[in-house]
Formats: sequence, C-alpha cells, structure tokens
Amino acid sequence: MSFKKKIKWIALSFGIFICIVVIAGLLYWRSISRHDFRAMDVPITTVVTTISRDANAVHNTSSQWRGVNRDGIYHETGLLQEWPAEGPQLLWYIQGLGDGFTSPAIANGKIYITGLDGDNLVLFVFDLDGKFLNRKVVGGEWNRAYPGPRSTVAVNDGKLYIFSALGVLFCLDATTLGEIWRKDVIAELGGRNIMWGITESPLIVGDKIFITPGGREHNMVALNKNTGALIWSSPGAGTITAHCSPQFISGYSIPIIVTNTEHEIWAVNADNGEVLWIHPQPSGNDVHPNTPLYHNGMIFSTTGYRGGSWLYRITDEGRGAELVWHNNVDNQMGGAVRIGNYVFTSGHRNRAFACIDWHTGEIRWRETELAPNAIISADGMLYVYSHRGIMALVRPNPDRLEIVSSFEVTLGTGQHWAHPVIHDGVLFIRRGDALMAYLIR
Repeated sequence: MSFKKKIKWIALSFGIFICIVVIAGLLYWRSISRHDFRAMDVPITTVVTTISRDANAVHNTSSQWRGVNRDGIYHETGLLQEWPAEGPQLLWYIQGLGDGFTSPAIANGKIYITGLDGDNLVLFVFDLDGKFLNRKVVGGEWNRAYPGPRSTVAVNDGKLYIFSALGVLFCLDATTLGEIWRKDVIAELGGRNIMWGITESPLIVGDKIFITPGGREHNMVALNKNTGALIWSSPGAGTITAHCSPQFISGYSIPIIVTNTEHEIWAVNADNGEVLWIHPQPSGNDVHPNTPLYHNGMIFSTTGYRGGSWLYRITDEGRGAELVWHNNVDNQMGGAVRIGNYVFTSGHRNRAFACIDWHTGEIRWRETELAPNAIISADGMLYVYSHRGIMALVRPNPDRLEIVSSFEVTLGTGQHWAHPVIHDGVLFIRRGDALMAYLIR
C-alpha cells in the first residue's frame, strides 16, 4: 500500500471512529435526559436532575380531577412567585404514553396516568421521580376523532377508578392493578355515547361513585364504589351526557350533585337521585366539559360554542337555584378558577382570556394572549397552559392581565389540552404521549 493510500485509510478510519463516538454520545445523552419507551415496553428510567428533594413529603391517599374540590385550586405554599427566564427546571420527562388527554392522578407516592395503545386503554404507574413501576391494559378505548382516554383516574381508598370514552367504568386494586369490577354504562344502563366519546372523571363521595350514562331512564347513577352495584338511578333531564365531570356540594340539608348534560345544568339529591332543579344552558354545541364551581351559596358554570358563563344562587336549602347573571365568556374545556371576588377563565369563540367579577358578571378585562387555555391555581398565582403550548405564571390582577413568567412546552405530541397538576412543589404537564415534571418550589 502506498504512503498516500495509507494516509487516506488512516483518515477514513479516524473519521469513522469520531462518528461512532458522536453517535454513542448522543444516544447516551438521550438516555439520561428522558424516559423514552413505547406503550408496550418496560422503560429504563433515569432522572435528569440530581436535585435533592423529599418526593414523599405530601402523603395524600386520594386524587381526583382538578384538585380536592374540583375547582382547580391546589393547596400548596412556598412556590416560586417568578420563574427563571428559561422556565422552571425540568426534573424529568417521559415519552411513549400514547395518545391521551388525561391529567396525572397522584396519590400514595405514585403517579397514575392513562394512554392509548392501538385500541387499548393502558394504565401506567410511576413513582414521583418518574421511575416506571407498572402498566396494565385495562380494556378498549376511543380510537376515532381525537383518539385516546379523556377521563382522569380517581384514586380512593386503595382503589383506582377509570372511565373509558367507550362508556366502561373500571375499578382496579391500586397496588396489584387487578380488576375488582367493571360497569358498561351503555350496554347495562342504556347510556348513549356522544360525538367525541364520553369524557367524565368519576366523582366519589363516601361509598358512592357518581357517573352520568346519559340514558333517558338512567341519566345519572350512583354505584357502590366497592362492588359496582346500582344504589340509585335518576332520570335527570333525560338528555345525553355532555363531557361534564360533576361537582359535589355539602353544607345544606340535602347533599347536592351538580352537572351539565346536553342543554342544561341540573342538580340531584346525592342520597337518593331525586332531581332538585334544572336550568337551561344552551350553546352552539352539546358540549359542556367544565365542572361547575361552587362558593358560598353560588354556582358558576361556563361553556363554549357561544354559550357563555352563568352564576346561580342556591335557594331553599338546595331544592332550588336562581340565575344571578349571564355573560358571553364561553370557555370550551379549560376550566375556571375563582380567587377572591374574581373568576379567571378563557373564551372559546371569542378567543380571549378574561377576568370576571364573581358577584356581577362584569368582564373586568379581556386579552387574546394565552387564550384559549387550561387554568389552575396554587399559592395565590394562576398557572395558565395555553392551547398554543405556552405555560404561564400569572398574577391574578383584576385590573389587567399580568404575566409574570412563561415558557414554551415543546415536548409531547398533539394538542395542549390536558389540565396541569401541582403536587409537592412540582408542576406536571401532560401533552399527548409525554408527561413532564417541573420544579416550582
């Protein structure tokens, strides 16, 4: 071999070696900077940060949709009142959950979240550092328009309750993930599915679990949470379910469940299913996904498609309700938060983020920035996750939109629709197949 050929061969070999080193380095970086796996795989988990934190400081044993009172308020303190310019630190993230719009449920030091694998509803379990613990194919799931599970897991008394968009309610053992019982509310209770699949996060009060099949006879039902046996059935308004997760109201002589169905908001006696009152709540579609908010004798409800927002006053110890005001702030599915005398929520058709006077319905301000969005609150601040992928920390100022900090959520797939969750100083954001954990304390 000539000297020139030897030089070329050495150069080529060196170049190949460098490429191998670079590729190996990239693969290693990828492995330590995320948990990447398909829904059918068992992942290898490595935490991004080495920050020391007590991952079990909050020993909650139950978890449900939008916090303990279903009002989007997370009762934590000592959170950052401003974020670094690049956003709060990303502790870890997971990819490979499959399609889905559910928020994480966090209880007993574990994270429960669902995703879609083919036609299957898959439950994933992680610890608070994002380490994979378990998975289970629960049953079938919605695989049509906007495929994936919609309903957040309810954790209660050592059991998991998962409601598929196909109308099947599953009860699993929280430790073994073994199935305890299931109830197909369409096949067994005459329920009717809807355009984008049933979207209702189960409500549990005492030994009862409340679900809305939307049938003409069994419109809402109460089941025994331990056995799935029917306790009572209510005809409600006789119209189809409308994506709404119901609200429980106590403090009256009658325990009250409030929900929305196709064209109305209505209340039922939680003890026996007696319909207490019904008010029309029309919109340009049959979709009312936002859980009503309750405070001090008042119920706030909002719906998209030019429906608007309503405030009702409870009367006659819960047996009645009267309209106080209605305006045109029409939140589609992002929820609302009440802080003091003001409600913060975003419009759907008007595409504006708004502050509303709780007592009068006056719109204090409307801004197109950050709208539409999903909104929660903790430690006196608003956490606003816009449908364009901007996560913002907002001060609840009734005089103007006051964005304190923000960053862009670039991980994950599909729409930015899932509602964020805060637990033990960590902000959890789900976007499609990804779950992200940010340190905000």
